Amino acid sequence: MFYFLSLLMGILISVMVAFNGGLTTQYGVYSATVIIHIVGLILICAVVLAKRERFFPGRFAWFLYLGGAIGVLTTVFNNFSFGRISVSAILALGLFGQSIAGLAIDQYGFFGMRKHPFTKEKLIGLLLIVAGIASMINSFEIVAVAVSFVAGVNIVLSRTLNAKLSDLTSVRVSTFYNYFIGLCVSLLVFALLGRGEITLSAFTLYPNWYIYLGGILGVCVVLLGNVVVVKVSAFYLTLFIFIGQVFSGVLIDVIITQSFSTRNMVGGILVAAGLSANLMLDNRRQK
Repeated sequence: MFYFLSLLMGILISVMVAFNGGLTTQYGVYSATVIIHIVGLILICAVVLAKRERFFPGRFAWFLYLGGAIGVLTTVFNNFSFGRISVSAILALGLFGQSIAGLAIDQYGFFGMRKHPFTKEKLIGLLLIVAGIASMINSFEIVAVAVSFVAGVNIVLSRTLNAKLSDLTSVRVSTFYNYFIGLCVSLLVFALLGRGEITLSAFTLYPNWYIYLGGILGVCVVLLGNVVVVKVSAFYLTLFIFIGQVFSGVLIDVIITQSFSTRNMVGGILVAAGLSANLMLDNRRQK
């Protein structure tokens, strides 16, 4: 069930990206980031109130609250890379960063996470995954490559911190902190980098209401992540999310733009093959 939820997270992320893309086109990158966090914060506040939970149940280690801030930085990093390297390269390098961070967390149990040691038998599957990542990279600029890689690492850090905070509070309260801190940081980023995009007095609602649904889907993704992260290996979670994201993304591209990315499809198939090989080895060892 948790593997299915991981795939569902990837599918929701693809749909969310499509909605957020429309919002960005209408308002600008940094303005859209603020709007996304406002929508998400309103929704999760309503959920927490409906469940009669406390927004501030106690004080915990300061770094556990950074999930939302790291998430905003991930958006900024990806925006920096956009136009410098291809979208496929950004996706592949982000996966590479997530994979490395996931392997490190699994191996050493950082942040108190459960250990899932890597064995030599999984090298074949890992090589297939690396081949899938490499097949998606068709452009290279050292700074953009490094930033995209770090953005991938940030994704794993963000969802891990959110999940650890949810252990101390609840999945809903942790999601509230993700959006509350994320909104504060996105407002700061907007003040620094978003000049000239839009002002409050010039803000108008766009007729295509569905472009505002990205924040709602984002809440669903964070809630699912808070449940799944502690149940699934960080490395496997990354791969399942990627597979759900890349194949649904290819389908969305076909529906919206009538374009088909062979490179992304081949990369997704290789990553899926590597993941399947490693899962079969795990099942055989457990038996």
